[in-house]
Amino acid sequence: MRAAAVQLNSTEDKQRNLATADRLTRAAVADGAKLVVLPEKFNLLGSHAAYQAGAETLDGPTIGWARDAARELGIDLVAGSIVEQREGYDKLGNTSVHVGPDGELRGVYRKIHMFDVTVEGREYRESTSQEAGDEIVTSEAEDARLGLTVCYDLRFPELYRILAMQGAQILIVPAAFTRHTGQAHWDTLLRARAIENQAFVIAADQIGVHPPDNESFGGSQILDPWGDLLARAPDGATSGAGDDRAELLPQECFVAADLDFARQEEVRETLPSLANRVPSAYRWPQQIGI
Repeated sequence: MRAAAVQLNSTEDKQRNLATADRLTRAAVADGAKLVVLPEKFNLLGSHAAYQAGAETLDGPTIGWARDAARELGIDLVAGSIVEQREGYDKLGNTSVHVGPDGELRGVYRKIHMFDVTVEGREYRESTSQEAGDEIVTSEAEDARLGLTVCYDLRFPELYRILAMQGAQILIVPAAFTRHTGQAHWDTLLRARAIENQAFVIAADQIGVHPPDNESFGGSQILDPWGDLLARAPDGATSGAGDDRAELLPQECFVAADLDFARQEEVRETLPSLANRVPSAYRWPQQIGI
């Protein structure tokens, strides 16, 4: 099975974002991909005000595009995430949608962990406009079971272990990882999730500057169940202005790799860490001191 991760520099310009997502999805399919993953908030990445104004339902134009594209191209498409408007909810959802080759929704996951942190003196408060989901979701692609997650979820290994125990063979990570935390942790966390769960990881990240002056890391990649890197996007590209004046520009692209499920079976059989778990010994403390 050939899979691809699409890397975007999304902004508050929905029309432009969707056009770029469409172009790169088609390019990935032309390269043989049957599973394509888009990044977090691929259709709209910006301020809380922009999210409030531009949020859509699952019947809106963005998921409509995803359904049409998946059906036309005959692929499994994970529409990274969108900011979702839901009837009866005060806040928005950060929602990842898996669409099958028939154009039908096969999985809907609402990000569980809100990105409410302070990094280098800058506050990020995702919960200002969005609220957490509470359901762990796997979905069935044509050739494998997917475990759906979004961005900040990557720091919570218990989520990924549950997905693996629910049969996920491929862990999906659409993201808009900040440049600072990405440089420090992105590659390490992705490799850890692949190794500990003996699963493929497809991570599609945003890259470059987005309103209101946030910056994403890039480095979209695909890893195998041994933790080997199968493909990785560059962190950026130079402007060509000359060595002294060259700037690092966001590189929108896709990366693709062939997923060998026989290799996954071999890893899980010869180093059976999932099978060797001892659930009877694992007791969560009533209160974790932090």
